[in-house]
Amino acid sequence: MRRAFGFRRRWFRSHRTPGRIRLTGKQWTWLVVFAVVSVIVATGVGTPHEPPRVDARVVAAARARLAGLRVLDRRPPHDVDYDRNAFGPAWTDAADVRGGRNGCDTRNDILARDLAVTARTATESCPDAVAAGSLTSPYTGRPISFRRGRASAAVQIDHVVPLALAWDLGASAWPQPRRWAFANDPSNLVAVDADSNQTKSDYEPARWMPPLRAFHCQYAVAFISVLAAYGLPVDAPSRDTLDEALRRC
Repeated sequence: MRRAFGFRRRWFRSHRTPGRIRLTGKQWTWLVVFAVVSVIVATGVGTPHEPPRVDARVVAAARARLAGLRVLDRRPPHDVDYDRNAFGPAWTDAADVRGGRNGCDTRNDILARDLAVTARTATESCPDAVAAGSLTSPYTGRPISFRRGRASAAVQIDHVVPLALAWDLGASAWPQPRRWAFANDPSNLVAVDADSNQTKSDYEPARWMPPLRAFHCQYAVAFISVLAAYGLPVDAPSRDTLDEALRRC
């Protein structure tokens, strides 16, 4: 397990690039929380139906972060002007985030991070793309086999805080580079099963939480960390849902 944590620290240090969005040490701590959880799940620590417990100090910090978020009475009405293209080309490598501009598109970066990779291949968007591997979806606890081609859609990349939700909560007013960063930030992305990703849609926590209740704590920590890092508010019903998830950690 120490090797997995050490790998994440080395990986982040090796991809620092001048001129990119800079966050404080505390913010980066929160941004890597979900990436670490994803590594734990992908490497098979814990049983499929019982993800590893989150450290009590991380949970306590998440509660503090949640208490510090601006609270809306409810989610704002969905903006009909929302356009996925406002967040940049899907999975662009040109975003100023950790791992950005590394020669591989974001989807392949996350597949490589979250899957137990068994084969690689070169593609137009990545010279070392994942060709085959396996994943235990953190949202269901069920194993999935991944093979590039028609069946590759069985594994999808989920935005923990959905893009359309972020748009409604304030991302519509962000400058383009910040939206591109949000859409490709590894801390807001996780490889999951297709059914969960499609069912979740752009729902906030009050309307959707992972089917695997044992993963609610990790999901809440990740969701809160992204909202806090990007200065987004939370609707009151979702705040209550996230608070309840943290209480059950």
